[in-house]
Amino acid sequence: MAEKTVVQASNFVRNIIQEDVNQGKHNGLVATRFPPEPNGYLHIGHATSICLNFGLAEDFSGSCNLRFDDTNPEKESDEYIQAIKRDVEWLGFTWHGDERYASGYFQQLHGFAIELIEKGLAYVCDLTPEQAREYRGTLTEAGTDSPYRERSIADNLDLFARMTAGEFADGAKVLRAKIDMASPNINLRDPIIYRIRHIEHHQTGSDWCVYPMYDFTHGLSDAIEGITHSICTLEFEDHRPLYDWFIDNVSAPSKPQQYEFARLELNYTVTSKRKLKQLVDTHAVSGWDDPRMPTISGMRRRGFTPAALRNFCAATPVARSKGITDVGRLESAVRDDLDSHAPRAMCVLDPIKVTISNWPADKTQTLTVPAHPKDDTMGSRDLIMSHEVFIDRADFAMEAPRKWKRLAPQQSARLRGGYIVTCDEVITDAAGEVIELVCSYDENTLGKKPEGYKVNGVIHWVSASHNLPVEVRVYDRLFNDENPDGNKERDFTECLNPDSLRVISKAYAELGLSAAQAGQQFQFEREGYFCVDPDSSNESLVFNRTVTLRDSWGKQNG
Repeated sequence: MAEKTVVQASNFVRNIIQEDVNQGKHNGLVATRFPPEPNGYLHIGHATSICLNFGLAEDFSGSCNLRFDDTNPEKESDEYIQAIKRDVEWLGFTWHGDERYASGYFQQLHGFAIELIEKGLAYVCDLTPEQAREYRGTLTEAGTDSPYRERSIADNLDLFARMTAGEFADGAKVLRAKIDMASPNINLRDPIIYRIRHIEHHQTGSDWCVYPMYDFTHGLSDAIEGITHSICTLEFEDHRPLYDWFIDNVSAPSKPQQYEFARLELNYTVTSKRKLKQLVDTHAVSGWDDPRMPTISGMRRRGFTPAALRNFCAATPVARSKGITDVGRLESAVRDDLDSHAPRAMCVLDPIKVTISNWPADKTQTLTVPAHPKDDTMGSRDLIMSHEVFIDRADFAMEAPRKWKRLAPQQSARLRGGYIVTCDEVITDAAGEVIELVCSYDENTLGKKPEGYKVNGVIHWVSASHNLPVEVRVYDRLFNDENPDGNKERDFTECLNPDSLRVISKAYAELGLSAAQAGQQFQFEREGYFCVDPDSSNESLVFNRTVTLRDSWGKQNG
């Protein structure tokens, strides 16, 4: 397992936990949890929560549970459960004991609901959803008591038992907590704690036809597990009084405390699971692991590394105030990590044939170059020099601009790791497009500076006869608007970037890449960082562009 980056030392949550430990609160123990709902794949925002919860537990020699808050089987599946487990493990974290499920506590939660009924703190309500919304009131107007609010404890116990036995249809009745319909906090206006759903659950099968609501389940599951610090994002702040109310009014085995921090918001990105699912369902992307998606699975497939994500999360402030983080910071973290360990290779994405006129047609030469210019331990790689090579079309200009660092008529450039060549002739087709360059090479320039003439720069290349044809998928940002959700009058899909994927069906790479495996990462010199896609086969390799060598988005789109 890769070495993990410790969560940043200074943030308000860590300071709270440190103070609790110093005072001996919870007997000095620290127990956190990561509690995803299995109704979609995890995204970059979840990565910050994973790193925070698991990182704090590690820092304080505590424990962190992985618990699936699986209270809504209509939207949940085992596919999501398995994906979430893979993502947490890939990030480099190990949860305490076996993974847990809120559904594993259904019997205890049901008992807590009965306890509330017996205390006169819960009642069965027959209002329709539409009536319930009307009775609930607004942010400025108090709600109205349900006409069923004063049912007797005996009647409520009987009705809840019959709900549990499957006697009533979906939506016919709900169990509500009896708190305060006039509370300024709408979450406390007699919230629903159980609803009827005649649907099979992915963990409990057909054992239940009543399912607890998330707000009821979440805090009580924390209490059952002995969680000490329940760390949530800021949208749960208004739910904290309800979290505490449930724990305070049943015989909960422990009393966790909830703390909230601002969720990660990236520009040029949406992280709503509902909207991400919409992109998947409408085939705007190829799936949850599409390399353009901000899901952890998508980023893994694109070639992001666990260390890069952990470093990015560690450098992102854990704060109470909301803010927007530039996605360029994430891309920079990926570059920084890949630069140190991605071996180098050459791949020509848009080839022009170069014929080297003074190189014998039947001659080849093996040139040995470093696998990584800064790490000798990676060894070397072999390049095949031949009579014909491919260079990238962008590395030639008929009329060289000022400070041109590449090839042009009657000008010279060095082939990376090889000889200097000079362009003597340009061959074009009937439309005037360049189809071939005829160059001569200087045999005295292998590893040496030329004498008597100027060299523009260094360009990458591959042999035209000894290469590996590959497919390259050039990914860019999925949205071309900095805030796709910013205009409520516009659907976020209107901001999809039409150029977020460009497929190059036949690029040409070094022969040495023929043994590359899915997930393996390389720097294609002068092009960017690339990763072998799982779509690859022994017959055909597919490379995904992970990130460019430098951030050029602002210049292109500013």
